Amino acid sequence: MGVLMSRLGSVLRTSTAIVIGLVAWHAGSTLFGSILFPTPLVTVREGWQQISSGSIFRDAGASLARIAVGFVIGSFIGVAAGLVVGYFRLARVVLDPYLQFFRFVPPIAWVSPAIIWFGIGETSKIFIIVYGTVFAVAVSTIAGVVSVHRDKIRAAQMFGAGPWQVFRYVIVPSTVPYGLTGMRIAMGISFMTVVASEMLGADSGLGYLILSSRLWMATDKIFVGILVLGLLGLLADRVFGALINRYAHHYRA
Repeated sequence: MGVLMSRLGSVLRTSTAIVIGLVAWHAGSTLFGSILFPTPLVTVREGWQQISSGSIFRDAGASLARIAVGFVIGSFIGVAAGLVVGYFRLARVVLDPYLQFFRFVPPIAWVSPAIIWFGIGETSKIFIIVYGTVFAVAVSTIAGVVSVHRDKIRAAQMFGAGPWQVFRYVIVPSTVPYGLTGMRIAMGISFMTVVASEMLGADSGLGYLILSSRLWMATDKIFVGILVLGLLGLLADRVFGALINRYAHHYRA
């Protein structure tokens, strides 16, 4: 009974927050005008039209495919770089200044170089998403390596473990929670970055929908793209969190 009441209370709180948000949205539309700031009803009507035509599924699918590829590649590079830089002193001395420098350069700054290097195809778009993903994962992974208690390393060495065994059986498992946290943060960044990546001559995608609708002052289409992007990001985060709880829960402290 207590669990049921707790769930009902959670649903009620969430529903109340959504209603308050919709009321505030409608009030903002009334204040600024529905042309510049479309009402929830106008946005829902436009969203239904795009669902009926199937265009929203095409745009969402294109963006999700780019996000998935860029996120996976960026996470792999970020974890590998974080482990190397965090564990090996020489790598930290050589590579850490570059890591700290480039993580402060926003992905959108690389739009022009990406076009020059890779053209306006899918490679340049994925490059931008990879760039936005790498550093969040790498920094979190480095923090995980550095936080490994020295007593764990000494205990492994006392049992005859060499440097690579310490790295494999002590450092890597202890760093997994940090890497996963970095990947979760990086997933949000990849959703933000896809809009910038789809500035590169795209003809599909939610970023393309938002940017092309601006040319026609179609703010209802812009809001549809924003809402779908946010909902997909929320769903992806929940799925990723559920996968962590299901398959990586034993790595928790």
